[in-house]
Amino acid sequence: MRRFLVAGNWKMHGSLEMTSELISGISRSVLEMASLSEQRALAYDILVCPPTVYLQHAVGIAEGQPLVIGAQNVNAHENGAYTGEIALPMLAEIGCSYVLIGHSERRALFYETDQQVAEKFAACVAEEQQVTPILCVGETLDERKQGATEQVVGQQLDAVLDKVGIQRMQQSVIAYEPVWAIGTGETASPEQAQNVHAFIRARLAQHNTGIAESMRILYGGSVKAGNAELLFAQPDIDGGLIGGAALKIESFVGICRAAQKLAAQT
Repeated sequence: MRRFLVAGNWKMHGSLEMTSELISGISRSVLEMASLSEQRALAYDILVCPPTVYLQHAVGIAEGQPLVIGAQNVNAHENGAYTGEIALPMLAEIGCSYVLIGHSERRALFYETDQQVAEKFAACVAEEQQVTPILCVGETLDERKQGATEQVVGQQLDAVLDKVGIQRMQQSVIAYEPVWAIGTGETASPEQAQNVHAFIRARLAQHNTGIAESMRILYGGSVKAGNAELLFAQPDIDGGLIGGAALKIESFVGICRAAQKLAAQT
């Protein structure tokens, strides 16, 4: 069975105080909700991705809590003259468990290409790496209107598959994030999201059915407490990559509640 993953992407928001309050508050609330005050284990996984400067602080606050910490970006090189960049060994050393790769804002605002995304992904799944990549894929509104969703998402997936092969893909998570539904208040209907998730899984199954079935595919696009259960109930949606709702304890925990409820039913 695939475990739900509820992942919060804080983007460029936060402070030391906010980092402490959010991580502590989320941890306390989900444990109380699950009646697990003495047993720090949940039936689903929780991840938060603060800005880079707060990662080490976040890891310290999260120690012993029912969530893990991830980064929002990484460089494909292990070291070198890349001013301002962060290397995977650095993330691993401070205790990061995940890293977002190819988020739509990285592609759109910083012009990351499919090839650059594939190179970052390849670095993450190289032998002995300890940070799990979350590969983000998705189409713009214009591309959806043109009926090019599967073409765009397939191209983004193929760039990574061609680079690393299907066996390495099993060391990762995929997040489908329709660009037109990020921070706009618009959300793909559960059926629309499921259709693309099913397409992604089928694309992976062309290479290896077992790996395709085991891959966690998250939905990211204005997920809220009010729509999370309907989205997560779809057969190929394994959780969410949460933006704005991840910045408030109550809203993020509401999404966790949906994952907990559905996990208890399986």
